[in-house]
Amino acid sequence: MIAQDGRADYDVVLVGGGIMSATLGALLRRVRPDWSVLVLERLDGLGLESSSAWNNAGTGHAGLCEFNYTPLTAAGSIDVSSAIAVNDQFQLSRQLWARLAEEGALGDPAGFIRTVPHYAFAHGAAGVEHLRLRHAALRAHPLFEGMELTTDRDVMARWLPLMFAGRTRRGPVALCRTPGGTDVDYGVLTRRLFAALAGDGADVRTGHEVRSLRRDGRSWRLRVRDLHGARDFPVRAPFVFLGAGGGTLPLLQSAGVPETREYGGFPISGRFLRTADPGLLARHHAKVYSHAEPGAPSLSVPHLDTRVVDGRPYLMFGPFAAFSPRFLKHGRLSDLPRSVTPRNAGTLLGAARENRDLLRYLVGQVAQTRGGRLRALRRFVPDARPQDWELVTAGQRVQVVKRVNGRGSIAGFGTEVVTSSHGGLAALLGASPGASASVAIMLDVLERAFPGHLPGWRPALRDLLPSYGLSLSGQPELLRELTARTAEALGLDHG
Repeated sequence: MIAQDGRADYDVVLVGGGIMSATLGALLRRVRPDWSVLVLERLDGLGLESSSAWNNAGTGHAGLCEFNYTPLTAAGSIDVSSAIAVNDQFQLSRQLWARLAEEGALGDPAGFIRTVPHYAFAHGAAGVEHLRLRHAALRAHPLFEGMELTTDRDVMARWLPLMFAGRTRRGPVALCRTPGGTDVDYGVLTRRLFAALAGDGADVRTGHEVRSLRRDGRSWRLRVRDLHGARDFPVRAPFVFLGAGGGTLPLLQSAGVPETREYGGFPISGRFLRTADPGLLARHHAKVYSHAEPGAPSLSVPHLDTRVVDGRPYLMFGPFAAFSPRFLKHGRLSDLPRSVTPRNAGTLLGAARENRDLLRYLVGQVAQTRGGRLRALRRFVPDARPQDWELVTAGQRVQVVKRVNGRGSIAGFGTEVVTSSHGGLAALLGASPGASASVAIMLDVLERAFPGHLPGWRPALRDLLPSYGLSLSGQPELLRELTARTAEALGLDHG
C-alpha cells in the first residue's frame, strides 16, 4: 500500500513473475487472505523467463520416464527413491491446479495441461539393462501403475511411428511407456495463477525491477525501479520471497545474507531443435526421454517432446547446451562477472577444478555443428531432414555453486530453498524439476519461513491439498481417489 511519503508497505513481497511466486501467492492467499501482497516482475509480462513454454521442457516431471531419477548404484542395483519423491511432489501440484480449476480460478485447464504419454527410450545393451531394472523396480509401485516395457520392434512402431517405423534393426533397444503423463504450458498456467491472485486483491506489477534489498529493523527494505517511469521508490515488507530465477543470487548478495556469502552461480543455457511440420506431428504424440551418453552430465539427457504452446502443437528435441554469462535469458552480459566476490571466488575456482568433465562437455556442445545436432536427432528420428527443424534458444539456468565437504562444487542440478537467519526472507536457487514440483517447494518455503503460523495453517492447506503431509506412495487408496479427481478436474486421462 502506498503511504503519503511515497513509501510502499506490504505484508508480503514476491520478487519474480514466474510459477514459483505465483504458487506461493496462491498458497498464502488461502491461509492469510487478509495479507497485502505485492508482486514485482522486471519484464513487461509474466511467466516469460524460466516459466515460459519455450524456456523449459513442459514436462509434468513425475519420474515416469527420466533415467536421471533412477540412477544405477556402484553395486549394479537401481535407486528409485528420487523418482518416487518427484512423483509425490507432482501429485501436490496436480491437486492445487485441480482445486483452483474446480473453483473456476484457472479457466479451461486444456489451455495449460493435457495428457501426453511418457516414454523411456533405451539403446545399447547397458541402456536396455538399465531400463529393465527401472521397470522392474517401479512397475508394482502405486505411483507408477500402468507402466509397460517392450523390446518388440513392431510394438514400438505402433507406439512411436516417427521413431521406429522403418528403423533399422541394429543394436538392442527398448521402450517403457506410461500412458498418463502430461504436457504443461507453465507460462499460461503462471499467468492464470497471477490473474487469480490479482483478482483477490494482490498488487501485480510488471516492468518493475528490484535494485537492492536491505534489512530494516523487523522488515526488509527494497529499492524498486519503475522501468517505464524511470524512477526509484522504496518498498517495505516483513516477508520477501525471491523467486527471480537467475536474478535471485545477485539479490541475496545485495542483502548480505550470511548463509549465501560463499555461494556462486554458473549459468548454463540450452538450445532445442523445433518443428511444426504437420506430417511429423501426426506421427508422434509423446514425450520420450533417453539416457545420457557415457561421460555426459545428467543435464544432457536427450528427449523428443510433443509440446502444445499457446494452443499450437510442436515437436522439440534436445537439449543442446550453450553458454552465456547472463543469469537470465533477458539478462545482462555482466551478470556472471558482477556476481564474483572475494568471498565466493575460491568456491567458483574450486568448482571449476571439480567439474572439468562438465566444462569439457559444454565446450564440445558450444562447438557442435548443425550436422552434429542432426546426428543426435537421428538417433530418435532416423529419417529427420534438416529443413524441417529450426534451432531455438531456451532459458538460462543458474546452477548453485557452493562448498560441499570443504570444496567448491556445483551442488547438483535441483532446486534449493534458502532462508535468512535474520528472518522474513526466503529464496529459491537452482533449476529442474522446478515447475513440476512448485507446490511442494513452496510448501517447504512456508514451513521454513513461518514455523509459528504453520500449526494454524495446516487445516486450510490440507483442505486445499489432501495429501499434504502424507506420502502417497504409502496411501494407495487415497492416491487412486486423488488421481481420478484431479484427472476429471483437469480434463486428463485417468491412465
